[in-house]
Amino acid sequence: MKQFRSFVKKEFLHIFRDVRTMLLLLAMPVVQLMIFGFAITNEIRNIPFAVLDESKSEVSAKLVEKLKSGKYFDLKTSAVSSSELEKEFQRGLVKMAIVFPAGFANDLQHVGTADIQLIVDASDPNEASTIISYARQVVAQYQGELSDIANLPRLVEAEVKMLYNPQLKSAYNFVPGIMGLILMLICAMMTSISIVREKELGTMEVLLVSPVKPLFVVLSKAVPYFIIAMADVVMILVLSVTALNVPIAGSVFSVLLLSMVFTLSALSLGLLISSITRTQQAAMMISGIGLMIPTILLSGLIFPIENMPLILRILSNIIPAKWFIGAIKDVMIKGLDFTSIWRECSVLVGMMIFLLILSVKRFEPRSKNS
Repeated sequence: MKQFRSFVKKEFLHIFRDVRTMLLLLAMPVVQLMIFGFAITNEIRNIPFAVLDESKSEVSAKLVEKLKSGKYFDLKTSAVSSSELEKEFQRGLVKMAIVFPAGFANDLQHVGTADIQLIVDASDPNEASTIISYARQVVAQYQGELSDIANLPRLVEAEVKMLYNPQLKSAYNFVPGIMGLILMLICAMMTSISIVREKELGTMEVLLVSPVKPLFVVLSKAVPYFIIAMADVVMILVLSVTALNVPIAGSVFSVLLLSMVFTLSALSLGLLISSITRTQQAAMMISGIGLMIPTILLSGLIFPIENMPLILRILSNIIPAKWFIGAIKDVMIKGLDFTSIWRECSVLVGMMIFLLILSVKRFEPRSKNS
């Protein structure tokens, strides 16, 4: 029994001496719990909405106030025309708009029935369905209040218009997200593993002491995966149009250019991972757990980023997939041109340059020491 306790003690000492193992065993569960606990929620709050009130009446103003007073809606602007509303949707500033026709108050008072229009950004069908459900609840409550005040039945009928995805097809949201995940998997994970494999075999040191500069050694490892990733992009686009009936509303050139920029940033991330790991298992773990889970949870693919705590919203800004998925939706689903996604492309280019410089810096000292 004494020998058994000695072996247990020895194993604990091995674990405590390895900082990376300690972080994996103690810090990772805390991080995962916090991310899953705060990010996984189907509730949507502070939905940005706009108002186009052609009736300019007291009853319409009260309905808008009722929407504002709850926790679900946040009034961003009062539009003066339908074209202005369309621009607000295209820029992603609002998720819903409520339109009151000119005769709204008169119809409600004299006929007892009035119509309104709810316009919703349906590029994310699950989010759009939730928004409509919230809005209908508020309208139904307001309708009941009007009936109690007038002692007569009052009916407010909401006509729903879904923008960009009127049939609420999940593929419209699924395809851009899958593109981001596949590119991240191929570029970051496979690149890091391939380089670390050469480290384990001892061939990387030979390459780094060759006349070829470390920058070209690093880039040569990334080129094949870049070509494969772009071939996958073309294949996904073809299948999405032909098999899933997901149209490419914007420019195909913009889609390919954005995919290229994101692919390069993912490759740079994979190169950085390879420079700080020594084994394929470590590279795979960092790429799989450290990248894939945050990409799924913090990119806006499944859960709205706006509803997350401030710290997670800040962390989401360093996830390349967040910028890619949002921009690719704007081009493919909304049909926006490249000038509308220049900010996302600039961020991805900045990430690519920063990560690539770090990767090269990590390799250069090894060649000099050799």
